[in-house]
Amino acid sequence: MNLTLPPLSLYIHIPWCVKKCPYCDFNSHALSADIDAESNETLYIEALLNDLSTEIPLSSERVLESIFIGGGTPSLFSAAAITQLLDGVRTFIKTKARAEITLEANPGAADAASFAGYRRAGVNRLSIGVQSFNDDHLRSIGRIHSAQQAMDAYQLATEAGFHCINLDLMYGLPGQSIEQAMDDLKQAIALKPQHLSWYQLTIEANTLFSSQQPDNLPSHEKLAEISDAGIELLKDHGFKQYEVSAFATEGHQCRHNLNYWQFGDYIGIGAGAHGKLTSLNDHINRRRKQRSPAAYIESIHSGDGLSSQNRLQDEDLLLEFMMNVLRLNQGMPAAAFEQRTGLSLKAIQLRLLHARRAGLLEQNPEVLRATQMGRTFLNNLLIMFS
Repeated sequence: MNLTLPPLSLYIHIPWCVKKCPYCDFNSHALSADIDAESNETLYIEALLNDLSTEIPLSSERVLESIFIGGGTPSLFSAAAITQLLDGVRTFIKTKARAEITLEANPGAADAASFAGYRRAGVNRLSIGVQSFNDDHLRSIGRIHSAQQAMDAYQLATEAGFHCINLDLMYGLPGQSIEQAMDDLKQAIALKPQHLSWYQLTIEANTLFSSQQPDNLPSHEKLAEISDAGIELLKDHGFKQYEVSAFATEGHQCRHNLNYWQFGDYIGIGAGAHGKLTSLNDHINRRRKQRSPAAYIESIHSGDGLSSQNRLQDEDLLLEFMMNVLRLNQGMPAAAFEQRTGLSLKAIQLRLLHARRAGLLEQNPEVLRATQMGRTFLNNLLIMFS
């Protein structure tokens, strides 16, 4: 291998939420009484910072390009806790002067004082989990907030000084018509956010919906119609699609997620967090932390929060690289394949040729970019690299 060290980001996982959504397959846990107290917030923050301290020697003294605090519902944590967390991160690792720092928030866990406190702590990008502006649809997917609370949360965020706000929206909800899906988008657009994540409800294994699938889900044909209509609507209002489910106004692409999709490196801290780190010894490791919050905190305090670690092999590297970069509308320069994986581009020429002949990959050999058909049938394209 002959690897080039890529940019480095930090992902911080806060695993608690008020209620587990029936479609959610993330490592999230319904809030229990024993995490409300300030002392328990502090206990978890201390564990996160101890976790980070063990990752620093593996980061090759790189500077953080971005920080993403996800969950769960990070906005359940107080502004004081987030301040303690980010101040601690900055003492352990250099952070780019104008690094993007995102925090996820849910409308049901939003208040003006917290949002203002997050902003003072250094959070400069807020991602609000709206999902829909239709109260019936929100109930159908187990959300605990209302459409009005979603709009109020957005207003609170702007008043707190956030100039980069993402709204998460889903389509393909039970009983949802094309008109209703477009109405969700129109209401989101009317708020004038800088970024929209708009993605299809999928039924994942090990979720409540996988065992109790909701009735009246839209057909594949209707889903395709919704997708096409939504992409056109967003384009007409100045939102550029840069990834399968990501749309942004000029200059507001999510830098943290772009680093994932461009096969960059990231440290993962927190219960169930994953990380990917390139070594100066020319190999790439995946690191995973204990999933249970209690087990995570206990293991960190005993000196090792790792659940597993493995060195990515050639076939893993090939598939993971393609799985990420081919989601991007612009793809990646072909030269980045060798720089980020250490693998030979010549060794996969036959696979690339088959993908181009199938109309799933652009013909330009200087760029690895899926065609529109390739992005529509991304799983078919990825099979060629598995």
